[in-house]
Amino acid sequence: MTQSSDKPDAKTTNTSTASSTAVEQPDDSNKKNTATPEPKKTTAVADKKSSSAKGLALLALLFGLGGLGAGGWSVMQLQTTDDSSGQQQQQLAALIAQNTELSAREQKLSAQIAQMPSAAQLQQGRELLASVQAEQQLLSQRLETILGASRQDWRLAESEHLLRMASLRLSALHDTQSARFLLEAADHILMEQNDPAAFAAREQLARSITALKSSSTLDRTGLFVRLGALHQQASQLTHLAPEFTQGAGQQAEVAQGDGPGRWAQWWEQISSYVRIDFNASEQVQPLLAGQSLTQVRLALGLALEQAQWAALNGATEVYQQALQQALAIIDAHFSSKDPSVNNLRTQISELHEQKVSQELPDLNAALITLKAYIDTRSAPQESDAEESN
Repeated sequence: MTQSSDKPDAKTTNTSTASSTAVEQPDDSNKKNTATPEPKKTTAVADKKSSSAKGLALLALLFGLGGLGAGGWSVMQLQTTDDSSGQQQQQLAALIAQNTELSAREQKLSAQIAQMPSAAQLQQGRELLASVQAEQQLLSQRLETILGASRQDWRLAESEHLLRMASLRLSALHDTQSARFLLEAADHILMEQNDPAAFAAREQLARSITALKSSSTLDRTGLFVRLGALHQQASQLTHLAPEFTQGAGQQAEVAQGDGPGRWAQWWEQISSYVRIDFNASEQVQPLLAGQSLTQVRLALGLALEQAQWAALNGATEVYQQALQQALAIIDAHFSSKDPSVNNLRTQISELHEQKVSQELPDLNAALITLKAYIDTRSAPQESDAEESN
C-alpha cells in the first residue's frame, strides 16, 4: 500500500516538472546558449526513478500474492493431513479390535481342539456305543415279550372278572340285560386272544348269551318303583266312616208315641253307639277310630313292601300273596265310593298279574371252563420262568 501511494507523487512530480519546463521555455529561448542541457538530464533521472519504483511495487505485489497462495495451500495441506490422520487412526483402531477378536477366537479354537478326543478314543467310543445299542435292543425285545405276555394275562383276568360280575347280576338282581352285556365283553376279549385253546370257553359263553337273549325281559327296577309309588298313595287314604241318619217318619212316630220326653233323649244318646238300619242294601263295615285307621294304613304299607322284596328276589308266590293281602285290606276297611281307593285297587290288581321270576341260565359252566383255560395258558409260562432261573 505504501508503494502504490508513491505513484501519484511521482506523476505529480513529473507533471510539475514538465509544466515548469513548458513555462520556462520562452525564457530559455531568449537564452540560447546556457539553459538548454540541464532540464533534459533531470527528466531522464526522474523517469528512471519512477520506472524503478513501479517495478518494486509490482514485485512486492507478486511476492505478497505468492505468500498468500502459499499460506492457503499450506492450510489446505494441513486440513487434508488432519483428515487423513483421523481416518488412519480409526482404521488402526478397527484393525486392533479385529486382531483382538481373532486372537480370542484362536484361543477358543485351541482350547476346543485340546479338549477333542483322539482318533483312538473316538474309535473306542464308537465300539462302546455299538455294544450299548445292541444290549438296549435285546433288552427292549425281552421287555416287549414280557409285557405282551403280562398284557394278555391281564386281559384274561379281566374276562374272568366280567364273567363273575355277570353271574352276580343274575343271582342278586336277575338283571339279564347287564349280564348279557358283560358276557359279550368277556367273549370279545377271548376273540382278541386268537387262541384255538379258548374254543371251549367261548362255546360256553355263546350258550349263556343265547339263553339270555331268548329269555323275556323283566323290568324289576320299574316294578319296584311302581310299588313304592303305590305305597305312598296308600298312606294318604282316608276312611269314610258311615253315618246313621234317622228318617223323618221314625222321628214323627217317636214324637207321637212318647212325646218329646225322656225316650227321645235316650234314643239320641244310644244312636251314637248303635246303628239300626232295617232297609240295609249294602254290607255295613265297622266304624274305625283314629288309631285303628293308622293301623290299617300300616298293614297296607307292609303288604306293599313285602311285594317289593318279592319282586326283587323273584319270589312269585310271596309277591302274589302280598298283593292279595293288600287288596283284602282295601276291600275290608276302605269305602269303594272313594275314587282314590278305586284307583289304588285297580293298579294293585294290574301288578298282581305280572311275572317277577324267569328261568335264568347257569353261568358256572362257562366260569369253570374259562378258569381252566387261564390255568393251562399260565402253566407253560411258569415252567419257562423256572427253567430260565
